[in-house]
Amino acid sequence: MPPAGTGPTGDRTDTPDAGPGGPAPDGGNGAGGSADGAGSGGAAAHPPRRPGRARRLAALARREAVRTALAVVSGLALALAFPPYDLWPLSLVAVAALSLLTRGRTVRQGAWTGFVLGLPFFVILLKWLHVVGWDAVIGLSVAEALFMMLLGAALAGTSRLPCWPLWTACLWVAQEWARDRLPFGGFPWGRLAFANTGSPFTPLAALGGAPLVTFAVALAGALLAGCAATLWGLRGAGSVRRAVPAIEAFGLAAAVTVAGLAVPVPTEADDSVDIAVVQGNVQQPGMDFLGRPMKILDNHATATEKLAADVRAGRVKKPDLVIWPENSSDLDPFKYPQAYDRIDEAVKAIGVPVLVGALVDHPAKKGYVFNEGIVWDPKSGPGASYTKQHPVPFGEYVPFREQLSKIITRFQRVPRDFAPGDHTGVLNVGPAKLGDVICFEVAYDEIVHDTVGAGAHALVVQTNNATYGRTGQPEQQLAMSKLRAVEHGRAVVTAATSGISAVVAPDGEVTHQIPEFTQGVVSARIPLRDETTPADRVGAAPEWALAIVGLLSCAAATVIGRRGRTKDK
Repeated sequence: MPPAGTGPTGDRTDTPDAGPGGPAPDGGNGAGGSADGAGSGGAAAHPPRRPGRARRLAALARREAVRTALAVVSGLALALAFPPYDLWPLSLVAVAALSLLTRGRTVRQGAWTGFVLGLPFFVILLKWLHVVGWDAVIGLSVAEALFMMLLGAALAGTSRLPCWPLWTACLWVAQEWARDRLPFGGFPWGRLAFANTGSPFTPLAALGGAPLVTFAVALAGALLAGCAATLWGLRGAGSVRRAVPAIEAFGLAAAVTVAGLAVPVPTEADDSVDIAVVQGNVQQPGMDFLGRPMKILDNHATATEKLAADVRAGRVKKPDLVIWPENSSDLDPFKYPQAYDRIDEAVKAIGVPVLVGALVDHPAKKGYVFNEGIVWDPKSGPGASYTKQHPVPFGEYVPFREQLSKIITRFQRVPRDFAPGDHTGVLNVGPAKLGDVICFEVAYDEIVHDTVGAGAHALVVQTNNATYGRTGQPEQQLAMSKLRAVEHGRAVVTAATSGISAVVAPDGEVTHQIPEFTQGVVSARIPLRDETTPADRVGAAPEWALAIVGLLSCAAATVIGRRGRTKDK
């Protein structure tokens, strides 16, 4: 690898000390001063004028132009690693690129590189938000890119430490740890693990969850960067012996990449259940997907009644339970009798319990609603329910509503705030103990982990992606379901109003799927498993441990850097 203080190409990035008679940092003639001022002291009386701020910025832009362009391209490549493109090897390339572009740089330079990589990455990844407004895309992308800015600064600071690829991988986990939690409960989109739900890294989720997958991807990418940096440093004067570190780094990267293939992903189960997932469809995609009242509810009720007719005719097997998506009832069934009666008719027609998604008015706080999954029995009617624990800020509730609504009138389109639930979504739906997870909650490790820990034998993701139809967002969310299946060894059933509804086996394979914006029913037999994975047992411990190691590496780099400056003095 290049010696400490060199960039990825082996060029020095530190400012050179002015030696006797050598060039001074300000562009003068070194210790001797200027010729004109040597005898008269004119240099002391009239020091050279420093270039203006605009000129300094222009010079900085010229110096950083190539590096900035490479960072932008790397950010675009990272976005292509995620659905709907699914070019997962590009996640390794992007990690390697950021490692090389920050290696040997100052903390400030590293921060800039991290930001200009992160911004285009998140703009492409989150472009599905353009249905709300491109200002929402840019605003959220800038906020998320700030975390990448901190990552870039940390990578630059630790790049001179021994074993720097290891600290790089830990820092990627630390960055995701922070981004998954801050602010307003965080936004986990764009984790390296979610780009690797169908790669050799995927089985590692069964050992340490999404954080371990991210760690392995980042480690492999950083090792490839180390290999490339070493080979670059040998250009024109290389030897086989000096190339050994590069060979070792490449071998370690390959080993980390294929290590997941050795992880067993058990799928056997002592019991199973026949399910039917109903995708009723919506009138139109976009912000106004609801259409006229009762339309979405009638779509799901009609599709369920068609299923009941097929069962009676012997064309399909009768399911043990039926799953409807989030917001499948567009009216509160406890407030509007026509909605209650329509659900009840459909449930009695099929004759088995149905998990219904509905918005229910808060019983005590006016203007607040619950986003619920309700178990509806054909004999006893509505029973147990689960309330979404993590409403989406600015989408399902507006923080600082009174102040922000005066500035951003679009928030008035969120007329009511969703109140969070206070317990996990383990529900007895017919013969199955299912763990209900609503929409974006599938992205949060803790919610899914707690649901499985509470006894869920299979997972259900009730979701409504109609606002973001045909934008790539449903594919991104389905990828998260695939990772959760492997992580917890559970079948995951995704029920969506407009798609993509799917059934994912415990090994992460999608076995059944309904395309977007089509009405349909998928019938499947899913395993009910109570065996836990190592990831279930260790919980968040690997993430915390790796993140702390990453932060400690930053502290070590700071201490070592200060000692070095003290010795120089």
